[in-house]
Amino acid sequence: MPDQEQERLAAELRATVGLLMRHLRAVSQQGELTASQRAALARIDTEGPTTIAALARAELVRPQSMRLTIGALEDRGVVRRSPHPTDGRQVVFSLTEEGRRMLGEARQAKQNWLAVAIAERLDPAEQRTLADAAELLRRLTGE
Repeated sequence: MPDQEQERLAAELRATVGLLMRHLRAVSQQGELTASQRAALARIDTEGPTTIAALARAELVRPQSMRLTIGALEDRGVVRRSPHPTDGRQVVFSLTEEGRRMLGEARQAKQNWLAVAIAERLDPAEQRTLADAAELLRRLTGE
């Protein structure tokens, strides 16, 4: 059972990571996408072409909600549909070149902002501490 200090640290870490994520979202072009659209794009990018049903299960939303999300992404030209390779009743969605470009630019913008912030706001000793903290965060997430 966590003690009071561990509870305080958990709350502080949650709030700080949330603030960091808001800063990263703000500097990327993906700021114009909803959270569910960003999540669907990222999942298609990492896991490859997929169906609406599979995306909905992975993102813990109803298929109807995911259908709206993917429809908006399709309208923007960042995902495309194609026939399912083994089930003619289904379609799979994959990233278009525009979707890959958008994700790449968003990731680069986030990386650039964070690298500049580290370089400008932290001295070398603090940067080493941050590197140690990054390893601890990886362990916390089981990666």
